[in-house]
Amino acid sequence: MLKNLTKVALTAALLATPLATWAQDFTIRATANSNENDEDYDGLVVFKNYVEAASNGRIAVELFIGTQLCATGAECLEGVAEGSIDVYISTSGGAAGIFPYVQVLDLPYLMANDRVAEAVLTGDFTRKMRDMALETSDGAIRLMTIGNTGGWRNFANTQRRIAKPSDMEGLKIRTVVADLPQELVRAMGASPTPIPWPELFTSFQTGVVEGSKNGITDIMGMKFPDAGLQYLTLDGHAYMGALWWMSNANFMAMPEDLRRVVVDGFSQLQQATFASPKRKSIEAYEAFVAGGGDLYVPTPEEKAAFAEAAAPVQEWFRENVDGGSEILDALIAAVDEAEAELNAAYESDLN
Repeated sequence: MLKNLTKVALTAALLATPLATWAQDFTIRATANSNENDEDYDGLVVFKNYVEAASNGRIAVELFIGTQLCATGAECLEGVAEGSIDVYISTSGGAAGIFPYVQVLDLPYLMANDRVAEAVLTGDFTRKMRDMALETSDGAIRLMTIGNTGGWRNFANTQRRIAKPSDMEGLKIRTVVADLPQELVRAMGASPTPIPWPELFTSFQTGVVEGSKNGITDIMGMKFPDAGLQYLTLDGHAYMGALWWMSNANFMAMPEDLRRVVVDGFSQLQQATFASPKRKSIEAYEAFVAGGGDLYVPTPEEKAAFAEAAAPVQEWFRENVDGGSEILDALIAAVDEAEAELNAAYESDLN
């Protein structure tokens, strides 16, 4: 009897002990080159809370927001490959130098809406990209999940309303250095102008560039309307995917039960980043219009014209990007499957 009471007392004492005092077997160092107002941070907070709790304190998660651990995509991914950084989030452009095929996420007008994009990114398409990244990095860098960072990319500019592709003729549109977004801008008849993100506000003011392709939360967060960006067309040409990378060696060093916790944590993170831009964009759109911004929603016919103008970019991607055809075929198949399932759901839900 005494022995049983001792066991009960010991169990109660352990349950009452704060998780922070438990022995930590593993520490995950996660970094995002953003700030605490960003969807990436929202996702990391959810990830940290889930993983630390679900592992009973055996995994500690340390967050480094900004450039404390690394400053560029190449530098951060090198840290992941070496294992000095456990988790890093990049855009497709930020990872394209090492994994060029991830730019498939920037191909225009392939995914119609959030429901399609979220179904695609929670399925086997992401696993396909993971396998390709592991092969490219010789097993060093593992793609854990793909979330969202800012909603959808739309065309915005300082000069005029864009309702059809010909309206973009001659505009100087800011892009990143990567080839694919520059090809898209050229296909629309505009001039791609690579500009570093921190210089974009001044570049709008001085006319170095006249437009960009960004989500509304980025536009308002950077106060671009104050620099003259007053025209926004909701063409939704690309879903702003966020690629979450992890050191494969550090992940595989964990026992299977803790790897399961980490995988579940990334699922929680993904759902948080899917949701965050939806809420934040409401206030951002209201602020844009209240400040005198012109917000234009293309008709289905106008959007089809944008998609037709951009169609050659897919062929360029197949011909010029290593692994381009393989990953594009996987994305198209995933989109077709997601749309079929969604249409079947509508058939049931609407009748």
